[in-house]
Amino acid sequence: MTSAILQGRAFVFGDNIDTDLLAPGHLMKLPADELARHCLEAIAPDFATRVQPGDFLVAGANFGLGSSREQAAVSLKLLGVGAVIAPSFARIFYRNALNLGLPALFCSEAHRINEQDRLLVDVSLGKITNTTRGDVLTCKPIPDHLMSMVRAGGLIAHLKSRRAS
Repeated sequence: MTSAILQGRAFVFGDNIDTDLLAPGHLMKLPADELARHCLEAIAPDFATRVQPGDFLVAGANFGLGSSREQAAVSLKLLGVGAVIAPSFARIFYRNALNLGLPALFCSEAHRINEQDRLLVDVSLGKITNTTRGDVLTCKPIPDHLMSMVRAGGLIAHLKSRRAS
């Protein structure tokens, strides 16, 4: 399988970032693109305006805990986040992210990445090169069967392409 190499800046957050911070419950009736503009605003008011397509969200342990709302991963995807990197994920967030084509990488060394570091991430191999610091971090690669789904753009696109062939 060919590698999927992404590059961008790191936006760093701590442990236990819950889905209500990613997609605030009191705004759930907004259209998805409007909801995304409020992603993480309770702890980083300018995140949605500063993040650029391909940038990375780097977090601490237990990322995406809380409700099973798919809108948490949708918001990150709509903002153009290239991948989420954390030492651990809430299971439902991890699955929602991959189902939407948003790579989520388990990286026990995520704490070595600083805010605005430039990263080169090979999601297939589980390799993160921090070009700002000159570090190379190893993380758990996304399994091939899930990487096929991510490459297709998510579960629905993957199923459609499989059905067509």
